[in-house]
Amino acid sequence: MVAYTLSDDEVDRIFKALADRTRRDIVRRTLIAEASISELAKEYEMSFAAVQKHVAVLEAADLVARTPRGRERIILGNPDAIRRAQQLLGQYETIWRGRIDRLDALLSEDK
Repeated sequence: MVAYTLSDDEVDRIFKALADRTRRDIVRRTLIAEASISELAKEYEMSFAAVQKHVAVLEAADLVARTPRGRERIILGNPDAIRRAQQLLGQYETIWRGRIDRLDALLSEDK
């Protein structure tokens, strides 16, 4: 397994992008299948321009890629970025599990 290291700025961009419900949905949808911005916009009660802004935030976080296809811009989710975020969360989980294990060990010593 390849270990990824993310800069603090990359982590900030990823988690700020994923903090929004619409952007999480766009990532989910584009990981399943590519979609044009027009196709994405049909699902939301917001303007085409607003969806474009959400896509731009996701693109800046490297969570999606935008590819021109004729007059359309096709959006495709980036599973590698999701893996990097998942790996970071896994590191935090390891830290917390270690703390819980140490606490359990301390509590069992008292018995």
